[in-house]
Amino acid sequence: MNASKLAGRGAERPDTGARETARRTKTRERLMDAAYRQFSEHGINGTSVEAITDDAGFTRGAFYSNFSSKEELFFALTERENRVRLEVLRENFARLVAPLGDTAGKPAPHLIEGIIADVLSFQPDNRQWCLMQSEFRLLALRDPEVAPRFLAASQSFLRELAAMVDTAVRSVGVRFLIDTLDLTRMLMDQFDSAMQEAILSGAEDPEAVVREHVMRTLPLLVHSLTDTIEP
Repeated sequence: MNASKLAGRGAERPDTGARETARRTKTRERLMDAAYRQFSEHGINGTSVEAITDDAGFTRGAFYSNFSSKEELFFALTERENRVRLEVLRENFARLVAPLGDTAGKPAPHLIEGIIADVLSFQPDNRQWCLMQSEFRLLALRDPEVAPRFLAASQSFLRELAAMVDTAVRSVGVRFLIDTLDLTRMLMDQFDSAMQEAILSGAEDPEAVVREHVMRTLPLLVHSLTDTIEP
């Protein structure tokens, strides 16, 4: 075989590898999208591998060439959804909190109210994600092998979110009177509780019910725990 043919084959390999990687990534994404739908509707234990592959339009072989089990898919899905939410907030948070720097003294509740409303509007389907999180949490509570990894993922998400919030508010001369991580956890718990109650009550528009609850309670809570940074 001459050198030009060898060179030609060598030049094709990176391209082939890139296409294979892109195809594999697309397959994984479709499987995770299908799992999201199935887990939300039927629960993790109530969803079979076949249900996920049928929804995604793949075979069992495609599933097991990407994930060793439903649990591994569960963690990949958790990581993806947490990352999506953090990226959306990271892109917008500095702009959202900028008005706090235009006030003299402690930020007024209505300014905090506006920020919280904007943050809520940027989030993907909160009802479906609440159902998913409940499924994930139940699985972790029941399975001691899953629990440590689930807890680590949850804590990592909270730490990243708290760091983002702390950096943003300090950049406009504001600080919290309690640890930012504790405040972030408190706010997330309030939101999750409101969404669960809205779903349990059978509300036609749970997002609207949650927004009403959050806007009635969280702005005043954040305002009471916020102060300006002394020069």
